[in-house]
Amino acid sequence: MRIGVAPHRLWPAHEDELDGVLETARTAEELGFDHLIASSHLLAGAVGVTPDPVVLLSAVAGATTRIGLVTSVLILPLYNPVVVAHQTATLDRLSGGRFTLGVGTGWDTAEFDAAGVPFAGRGRRADEQLDAVGKLWREETEVRLGVRPRTPGGPPVWVGGHSDAALRRALRYGDAWHGSGLDAAGLAEVRGRLAKLGKEAGRDPATPLELTAGQILVPPGFEAAVRPPGRRPLGGADPSAERVREELRQLADAGLTACSLWLPVATEALPDALGWVAEEILAQVAED
Repeated sequence: MRIGVAPHRLWPAHEDELDGVLETARTAEELGFDHLIASSHLLAGAVGVTPDPVVLLSAVAGATTRIGLVTSVLILPLYNPVVVAHQTATLDRLSGGRFTLGVGTGWDTAEFDAAGVPFAGRGRRADEQLDAVGKLWREETEVRLGVRPRTPGGPPVWVGGHSDAALRRALRYGDAWHGSGLDAAGLAEVRGRLAKLGKEAGRDPATPLELTAGQILVPPGFEAAVRPPGRRPLGGADPSAERVREELRQLADAGLTACSLWLPVATEALPDALGWVAEEILAQVAED
């Protein structure tokens, strides 16, 4: 299983908590994490402040050399697909092919109102946008992007969402399905639904989707700076290293290939929390 992490704590309350993201990104790379994730909210609000994911990952690309770069997730219906295709092709090229486009349809109506984009019909538009982005990357349109992606055919695409419509979107346009907060049983249930929907859609069973997911982790000995609602963190309310490792093993056995961690610890504690994950989790995953 590949383990990634966000370069800032979950839900920073103030902009100055983002000032160290490049240093944190370099630390994560040095510690051996597989990839870095960046979320996508236009407005400050219940989830604190959020930098633009493509801009953030572009800065991170210049500050690192190896680590992967993943939007988790870009709220695709808010954006023009030609602009998304050009920006992401540019990032993929300049990062040496390290970029993955993770997408979702969004849930915050205030963001859609602020951007002047209809909230209704966003799923249908996401389908159309993914189709357009892929064709632009592959040069299957009359227009050519200003920059071609480095990755042949374009960067990998992770499609988020738990509804049947989202799973069908992942099967049609994605290289991976991207979930959030699932345990092994929940992941197995999604895998079963994907198999059923894939068969109905005529997807080749020899090319199954990867299963990826975001998880929240408060390492033992650290205090949570925020309490994310409705999500059980890895290891539960009183985690231990062994319990976290066992839950990751169960997720891997259920088919999870990439796990992206959000750490809701205080910003000043984040480097130490990353160090704990590297020592207690990454090293064990590598041995397994």
